[in-house]
Amino acid sequence: MEEGMSSMQQKAAELEHMAEVLLTGEQLRLRLHEEKVIKDRRHHLKTYPNCFVAKELIDWLIDHKEASDRETAIKLVQKLLDHSIIHHVCDEHKEFKDVKLFYRFRKDDGTFPLDNEVKVFMRGQRLYEKLMSSENTLLQAREEEGVKYERTFVASEFMDWLVQEGEAATRSEAEQLGRRLLEHGIIQHVSNKHHFMDSNLLYQFRMNFRRRRRLMELLTEKSRLMPESHDSPFCLRKQNHDNRKHTSFLSVSPTKEIKIVSAVRRSSMSSCGSSGYFSSSPTLSSSPPVLCNPKSVLKRPVTADELLMPGAPYVRKTFTIVGDAVGWGFVVRGSKPCHIQAVDPSGPAAAAGMKVCQFVVSVNGLNVLHVDYRTVSNLILTGPRTIVMEVMEEMEA
Repeated sequence: MEEGMSSMQQKAAELEHMAEVLLTGEQLRLRLHEEKVIKDRRHHLKTYPNCFVAKELIDWLIDHKEASDRETAIKLVQKLLDHSIIHHVCDEHKEFKDVKLFYRFRKDDGTFPLDNEVKVFMRGQRLYEKLMSSENTLLQAREEEGVKYERTFVASEFMDWLVQEGEAATRSEAEQLGRRLLEHGIIQHVSNKHHFMDSNLLYQFRMNFRRRRRLMELLTEKSRLMPESHDSPFCLRKQNHDNRKHTSFLSVSPTKEIKIVSAVRRSSMSSCGSSGYFSSSPTLSSSPPVLCNPKSVLKRPVTADELLMPGAPYVRKTFTIVGDAVGWGFVVRGSKPCHIQAVDPSGPAAAAGMKVCQFVVSVNGLNVLHVDYRTVSNLILTGPRTIVMEVMEEMEA
């Protein structure tokens, strides 16, 4: 049984890699449309709708720090071409070239190949979005065999939901759908011990479909045998300096002075754990991720009861933060309640008025005073690009 599950997990990992390429390509397509890189173009008296110029795309990738150099950018786009995400408008060039040739996303001209794997993936994505957008409580933190897992669903309840929502006509059909989703790497048993079956076993989505992908991830080999980490995504922006041996990040200290936290680039950094926070700028091949784990900015621990106590010296504030291509520009840490650990002075959060030492009360209307920062991170990662956050900050004496 375990040998069969291991083989299935390997197959699921391969299919999930394909799904990641599809997601990354789709997110790029939408960004290029938004910035008018994709548009109708004319050549030799003929109009080619919804195209981009190869050379212009390479320029765009470098300008937006999606690639460190032209060679890397070409490799990234070639990956999309190899997976039939894009193609030359006349299908004459199978090798992507950094020249003035017209290419098009297959989703823009209806030539995207909808094979069985892609259809299952797209259905899984639709179910994920449906679950995340609905008000039901199917996804919860639960325990199985003494281990607590976040964002799980019970197989039998999931099947009930599929029938109720019209996604399956019968429970038998719902179970078959669950098995296909598992075989294609979209869901999995929480500890990878069981196939999908009508039971009280716990399952999770392996992928966070809403996470913003970076093109550089396409060139990174990584294990997909466990669900994606939903650690804090609210990261500081990388600052450009003349000294190329250092990578600097801006962090706002409790005294409102800007503090520079510099870290020398070295290969050992790539093996650091995920306990700290990091730059959300694209991870380039020549610059491994730099992790920091600063001490808390709070002068002393504060409980949720203390914040809510009548007459407490705290004032509530509400911010509407629109994430940009890099992120939201802040770091959240702590537990019950969480607090703002750092804010990027040039980011969306700072523009909305967020400051360090503020305590997070709610995210998009959901009270989060009694959860940890990972849960808050999950809420924002899986939510809309625009977030409404309510915070409490200490009143000035």
